[in-house]
Amino acid sequence: MDITEKQFEEVTAICRKVFADKLQDYGASWRILRPTSVTDQIFIKAKRIRTLETKKERMVDEGIFSEFIGIVNYGLIGLMQLELGYADLVDVNVEKAIEMYDKYLYMTIELMNAKNHDYDEAWRSMRISSYTDLILTKIYRTKEIEENEGITIASEGIDANYMDMINYALFGLIKLHFSEAN
Repeated sequence: MDITEKQFEEVTAICRKVFADKLQDYGASWRILRPTSVTDQIFIKAKRIRTLETKKERMVDEGIFSEFIGIVNYGLIGLMQLELGYADLVDVNVEKAIEMYDKYLYMTIELMNAKNHDYDEAWRSMRISSYTDLILTKIYRTKEIEENEGITIASEGIDANYMDMINYALFGLIKLHFSEAN
């Protein structure tokens, strides 16, 4: 296993633990979220990261690291919601939610591995603030696709945008967790 795979494994384990712990606390309460609300939740997280990056101070005792975890987990929730559709009641148990989380996390990491091969780990030379900006760009693209009822002419769909957001957030987590920030 190479260094990138080990680092992804470590940060995804952190994200998965947060997801599983919150699932124990709240159940799959996110099942009532429509996809547009999931996108807005990711927007809130990315916007807060950008604010923290520019203001350099915070009033709430949660930093950029936890917001990137939120983006990963809401991105995976978004992928699950795209498959299941939203519900009026919580209709997914803990085991099913974890199973789906793992399925979409695996698919997202497979996409990252393919892109990482083709781009030769260019993300390692990027600034964390660029990941934030790219996530925000993907959010605005996703919102536009949502406004167009999922119809695109030449663009990837909502699922691909969620996967890209997740991977940019994972890049940020790796840089922060392993002190590779530049």
